[in-house]
Amino acid sequence: MRKSDLPTLLLVHGAWHRKEMWGKLINELPGIDVRTVQLPSSAPVPPDQLGGLYDDAEVVRAAVDAIGRPCVVAPHSYGAVPVTQGLPGAANLRRVVSICGWLLDVGESLLSVIGGKPTEWMPEMEGGWYDMTSPREIFYADMSEEDAAAAAATLGPTSVASCTETVTQAVWRTEVPITAIYAEDEVMAPFFKNLAERAADTVLSLPGSHSPFLARPAELAAILRDELEQAAREA
Repeated sequence: MRKSDLPTLLLVHGAWHRKEMWGKLINELPGIDVRTVQLPSSAPVPPDQLGGLYDDAEVVRAAVDAIGRPCVVAPHSYGAVPVTQGLPGAANLRRVVSICGWLLDVGESLLSVIGGKPTEWMPEMEGGWYDMTSPREIFYADMSEEDAAAAAATLGPTSVASCTETVTQAVWRTEVPITAIYAEDEVMAPFFKNLAERAADTVLSLPGSHSPFLARPAELAAILRDELEQAAREA
């Protein structure tokens, strides 16, 4: 199948991260139309200007609508929440490929599914944002110290509103096919596996920690190419 026949791939980053995080993965997808989006909840703005979940969902939906051709959306981690919220009814959406994603249901927020309060590694700061105090352990445990430190240096604040606003609609409860990938060795592996099995039509796994787009970009790219080809065949 020619790469020009494949759907566009939209990558949606997670909390604390920014759209530039996808560089290594994009390099493994030559010839494919890959696009990224910057979520307002962790944008490079003063912390008191960060957006919430609903702002993020509007940005994701606008990006999908603007593509104007069949697309596959691949969110990472928190990015699955605005994708879940924002994409029911998107006419050109062919499938969602969740990467270690928070596939929440209607009535849930990220905070509610972890017990209603922030974990010790995401303290709430004055101004309505969360810090990330253990990126090495939570995000990058399977990377070298040097690479993990470089990745952690790119992180910024993420908004409290993104984690407390509740999902009001869920794309995985529509007819859109959902594939969910979880990381076998990350801190919250059983939790993400349970979310995947609840929401997805297909559940896949990769070894390693929470950030395969950095630690295993070639392996992740191979999965995404397969998903794009499957979406093209089903169109």
